[in-house]
Amino acid sequence: MKKFAVILAGCGVFDGSEIHEATLTLLAIKKAGHDYQVFAPDIPQYHVINHLKGKVTGEQRNVLLESARIARRQAKPLSQFIASEYDAMVFPGGFGAAKNLCDYAFKGAGCTVNAEVEKAVKDMHAAGKPIGAMCIAPVILARIFRGSEVTVGAAGNDAANIEKMDARHVVTTHGEVVVDKSHKLYTTPCYMLDATIVQIAQGTENLINAMLTSM
Repeated sequence: MKKFAVILAGCGVFDGSEIHEATLTLLAIKKAGHDYQVFAPDIPQYHVINHLKGKVTGEQRNVLLESARIARRQAKPLSQFIASEYDAMVFPGGFGAAKNLCDYAFKGAGCTVNAEVEKAVKDMHAAGKPIGAMCIAPVILARIFRGSEVTVGAAGNDAANIEKMDARHVVTTHGEVVVDKSHKLYTTPCYMLDATIVQIAQGTENLINAMLTSM
């Protein structure tokens, strides 16, 4: 049995992790006969969005506590992550990946990655273990690994920003997985494209299965 570290960024598409992508990632791991542990940085969310009105509420929430909603309490602080205890790492998408795990949503190609996130990713890379990301989360990998190859789906501003980060963007459609063999990175677009929940399930399952082939 392989063990995945699943890194969340809160709970909710506009200010945290995209819930369909997160939940279906956990399901894909279990369907393949493996296990997972959810992690998240123990930090304040950048902001909280009313998901009905699309407006900032002024509330203050914590990324780890919000991620625990999806993980049914079984979430650990990312500061406790030890690469040797896991076989793979995966990042669901959602705006939280670009607001809480890095500041891409505000700085684009000039973004920086949260220090704990960057350390965890680099530790897994140094150990030669696969790292997956979906939706907007591949920008984190593009920022960390110059020369890497990732996808956020269609060509556009985000694809152009990835190129500005000295990474290569590959145009993809639903369910397709881009594999960067040299860095052991696996990415798929999910809700960066106009998608149904069935297509998201296909994308997450394809991503997890592709990662498993390298273990």
